[in-house]
Amino acid sequence: MEAEGIAASAISAFESTFNSLVSGNTGMIPESTISPVPDLVSAESINVEPSTELLKETVVLKLNGGLGTGMGLDKAKSLLKVKDDDTFLDLTAKQVMKMRKDYGFNVKFMLMNSFSTSKDTLAFFAEKYPSLREEEGLEMIQNKVPKLDATTFEPATCESDPSNEWCPPGHGDLYAALVGSGRLDALLSEGYKYMFVSNSDNLGATLNLKILTHFATTEAPFMMECCERTENDKKGGHLAVRNSDNQLILRESAMCADEDEGAFQDVTKHRFFNTNNLWIRLDKLKEIIDKFGGFIPLPMIKNSKTVDPKDDSSQKVVQLETAMGAAIECFSGASAIVVPRTRFAPVKKCDDLLLLRSDAYMINSDFIPMLNPLCGGKAPVISLDSKKYKLVGKLEEATLGGIPSLVHCDRLKIKGVVRMSKKTSFVGDVSIVNNSDESKFVPVGQIKDATLDLTDVAGLGPLKPSVVSTSPIKGQAPGTSGLRKKTKVFMGENYLNNFVQAAFDAVKASGTDVSEGSLVIGGDGRYFNKEAIQTIIKMGIANGVKRFWIGKDGLLSTPGVSTIIRERGPVWQKAFGAFILTASHNPGGPDEDFGIKYNCENGGPAPDKLTAAMYANTTTIKEYKICKDFPNIDISSIGCNTVTSTDGSTEVTIEVIDTTAESVKLLKTIFDFGAIKNLLDRPDFTMVYDSMHGVNGPYAKAIFVDELGQDESVCVNAVPKDDFNGGHADPNLTYAKELVATMGLDKKGHKIDVGGAKIPSFGAAADGDGDRNMILGTQFFVTPSDSLAIIAAYADVIPFFKSQGGLKGVARSMPTSGAVDLVAKDLNFDLFETPTGWKYFGNLMDSKALYGGKDYTPFICGEESFGTGSNHVREKDGIWAVLAWLSILASENTDAAKPLVTVEDIVIKHWTKYGRNYYCRWDFEGVEKVGANAMMDKMRAETAANTGKVVGKYTIATADDFTYVDPVDGSVAKKQGIRFLMSDGSRIVFRLSGTAGSGATVRMYIEQYEPENISMPVADALQDLITVALELCDIKNFCGTETPTVIT
Repeated sequence: MEAEGIAASAISAFESTFNSLVSGNTGMIPESTISPVPDLVSAESINVEPSTELLKETVVLKLNGGLGTGMGLDKAKSLLKVKDDDTFLDLTAKQVMKMRKDYGFNVKFMLMNSFSTSKDTLAFFAEKYPSLREEEGLEMIQNKVPKLDATTFEPATCESDPSNEWCPPGHGDLYAALVGSGRLDALLSEGYKYMFVSNSDNLGATLNLKILTHFATTEAPFMMECCERTENDKKGGHLAVRNSDNQLILRESAMCADEDEGAFQDVTKHRFFNTNNLWIRLDKLKEIIDKFGGFIPLPMIKNSKTVDPKDDSSQKVVQLETAMGAAIECFSGASAIVVPRTRFAPVKKCDDLLLLRSDAYMINSDFIPMLNPLCGGKAPVISLDSKKYKLVGKLEEATLGGIPSLVHCDRLKIKGVVRMSKKTSFVGDVSIVNNSDESKFVPVGQIKDATLDLTDVAGLGPLKPSVVSTSPIKGQAPGTSGLRKKTKVFMGENYLNNFVQAAFDAVKASGTDVSEGSLVIGGDGRYFNKEAIQTIIKMGIANGVKRFWIGKDGLLSTPGVSTIIRERGPVWQKAFGAFILTASHNPGGPDEDFGIKYNCENGGPAPDKLTAAMYANTTTIKEYKICKDFPNIDISSIGCNTVTSTDGSTEVTIEVIDTTAESVKLLKTIFDFGAIKNLLDRPDFTMVYDSMHGVNGPYAKAIFVDELGQDESVCVNAVPKDDFNGGHADPNLTYAKELVATMGLDKKGHKIDVGGAKIPSFGAAADGDGDRNMILGTQFFVTPSDSLAIIAAYADVIPFFKSQGGLKGVARSMPTSGAVDLVAKDLNFDLFETPTGWKYFGNLMDSKALYGGKDYTPFICGEESFGTGSNHVREKDGIWAVLAWLSILASENTDAAKPLVTVEDIVIKHWTKYGRNYYCRWDFEGVEKVGANAMMDKMRAETAANTGKVVGKYTIATADDFTYVDPVDGSVAKKQGIRFLMSDGSRIVFRLSGTAGSGATVRMYIEQYEPENISMPVADALQDLITVALELCDIKNFCGTETPTVIT
């Protein structure tokens, strides 16, 4: 605990409870040692004049350390939606702001978060209630204690997730946390005297000025709010008087021996229970803590658990906890007060959650849940099958059709799995029974004083989900562009299913309602694409998806998917996300690569937080859901397919959509197609676009043939094939062999003798999924880095940018050359250097829309790996880059009578103005991962030693491992590449690529800037730096080669 930096006060408190455990102390409080509590003062009978002056001395603290694991949650329980779109924290924040407005005073507000809830909670407040987030002292962190082996009492271990080895020590840790954090002393020094504490899931517990005044005038050091027990409360703890000293104490159920259970549950004898709404005199708390040497010795509560709360077969442990209400026995003169049930409305089970979400409760003007007057003053009694509805996820599934009306219901009992609807109204005493394994639909309309047996009624039929047992499969961590493996791996048992289920679970846990809107599915057409689509459809239905948009023949480019998510309507059908089946530029076929990635509602790749949740789910998965009887959909024809359940309760629509329509529609609003057509129609201009048998073929035909009126010969290799015709659909000088030769170049970019053949004026290529591009002129190669810089410099010739007042921001991945930096400086654009991965650009594009930050759009970004794009979508867009270059050429060739200004002319003009960034990338593909990782580790370890080192004619000004702090959301990305930054501005960068399906790819980047000498051969300009790079990395020793497979 000391090694973890845990405060001495918390260690002392744990030591006290641990000593109780090992001494054999059971923590039991025998019935013979206590007496019932006599009548208590009722809050409703208090006769005092509320004093607003006390507010200056009062702090309100909400306990927010619970994850709600008992209800199947793995995030702060307070982030659970409880009424419409409001979470516990929403309503709490609104209560605080309303209280401050009503009292005309900023009453201090605090949260006690745990190590498990802090991050999510603070992010929530930063996004939705920034003024509260920025307040000094908002958060106090609950301590953590080790879980103990149930047999040996040694600290427990959990290799799969070491964080599971710790647990919060119960809300009794409030006192140790106040001391250890220094908050108690700080509050006292600031003049605070009173603290009101309550649980974050009890929305009825608000600061009541009348109760505060009563507490202050009685001068009690501690006051507990209690409610009178009913039959529904008999299993919970109660207040009692200790016979030995007449001290008020709290007895929890875990402190009651079996032989005393009858007396414990006698609500006529032990009449009052603790609401966990406490009033504390901070100065008196300080005195008691000092008396006991820095902590309060609270009674031990021993809870039996498993070390992994999601795995019942994991190590058996005990968790030592304490209850903050138990401190009542430590305060001489402590008191209690009876409060109405309106001040006690916690959500402990799904029964409570269903009731609170229903029309039986309303939210009043103070944002407090109140029983609907139509209930007649008595809340319905809800009894859900505890085996079926222990977890929130199960309740969510049961209420996908909405929450039924309970306002006229006296009692609702449900046994078995059912599906309910907002069109159903329960009246009186209703019982629903379903003894079958399949979820059955509760009829719509009014159900009054009835018992319904749904066991033998019709079910979902083809929409019936099956739950299939599975187990984790190693290595399913998504990289920067999703999960990529060999095709046969994906075709293996449960491999695809596991990942898809993990993704659905993560997406739903993030707050996305998959039953609303549409799920897009498509890919680059590689082998296994069509089969995977059918699987995802069936799993999507089982997970609650109601509408799908599938690309015709399963074909959708990656930027095309982003376009559909962002642009396709109507609004009520808007896409909430997409599965894209692609391994991008990697080879396809049964023996090659396959991949899958998830894109979010903004059209961009899943952020780190979501992919991390997906991966975590793959490591613990036990089952997946699939509708086995759902028919395969014909995806070769455009149109809608609607399948209705046998019971008629629900239906699913699968719409096969035109692959290219949305993209073409959007691109026509971005570019001046008329100007581009004028260029293409010039007799001295010719072009060729090589889709490399990837998904971009249909897009190329739709744009260049159908829209711009060019001959089909412009589009080569335009028929998508599941193995890319045996090629490697990667648009670079090495793999785009046919195009490169047509443009009069070899794989190093050198001119070749074409024997008098006519070379096109312009050439371009796309990769498998259509998000990358290569630009060529007549016997001239444009590097991706130069391409990005030139598009940025010419942005105003593109209507999308000019009509919005011009380009505002540019960004490049760290390995990309600094050519665009020079343009940004010259034209005063915001400039960003990010890790490799388009999701980092997406954050910058959405800075204002999603995060309320600065608006950097219109925006252009790019990567050296042939990816370029803008904020029109949230992916790189190969055909967009081609149209951008054609727009630039059109702007320089408005007079057809003048000689053609070529691609080479434009690049040289740019170099003349800005200088030239000589640049190349060496790829070492398919090397052993162990050696590659060892090489990177060596360079990482030597960064400090290499800084200042002279190597050849260069001095290493800085050697580091690139770390990126996102300026939009504050997230940190580490280990993004080893950099050697030379004193003359030259750079050497090394990265391991995460996009290879097998083995590892080492990428080595070399860059040298020359302001005037722009005509050297690249190899000559970089030779000395390449020699230094090979020496620094020692790749020959670690990977067995220093000969690259690809040079760009």
